[in-house]
Amino acid sequence: MQIGKLPSPLSSQEMQQWFSSVLSAKEIPLSAFKEDSTALVVVDMINGFAVSGALCSANTASIVPQVEQLMQACRRKGISMVFFADSHSKDSPEFQSYPVHCLAGEEESRPVEVLEQVGGYTLIPKASTNGFLEPAFQQWLKEHPKVDQFIITGCCTDICVQQFALTVKTDFNRRYLPSRVVVPAELTATYDAPGHPAALTELASYHNMATSGVEIVSHISID
Repeated sequence: MQIGKLPSPLSSQEMQQWFSSVLSAKEIPLSAFKEDSTALVVVDMINGFAVSGALCSANTASIVPQVEQLMQACRRKGISMVFFADSHSKDSPEFQSYPVHCLAGEEESRPVEVLEQVGGYTLIPKASTNGFLEPAFQQWLKEHPKVDQFIITGCCTDICVQQFALTVKTDFNRRYLPSRVVVPAELTATYDAPGHPAALTELASYHNMATSGVEIVSHISID
């Protein structure tokens, strides 16, 4: 018995148009954001994903310098920063889906050293792929009522970044509040693995976020 139908495969022309529509996204300057109503959100730029560990990825490591530059610029301008760090207990149910990684209190769960040294951010350990759900972040939101613009960087584009971006956008929508959620493609990354091609996976994620009201840009330029 057939249940539903399989989607028609995209033609090469449709794929090219899809790639072009996302990858040609505009670059915007940091000066376009108001300091007192903006937050830079850095997702999981930690040792376990960028330096060593079961889920370490060269793709994530490659964006460290650009993330550092943006963090430094935000600190100079007085823009608030939140840094999420995967931090699990040994009995985390997440390990049924992923290899053991980023155990609380161990080196993998610490920010990459060069980013840790920037300072000036609120560090929030997270026990799941969606940092928005952490009570500490909910408290942070209450303490920063003016913030309604979010620049989201880090990894993984299709998992933790996408989940946070969609949740913060829909939460503001639910509360009938305006918001601007921006994801710069050059400052997010995901891993390559069998059945998980990074380029295609990211493209689908950017498209999904864009159709849900998240603004996809190529880069945030520093004034």
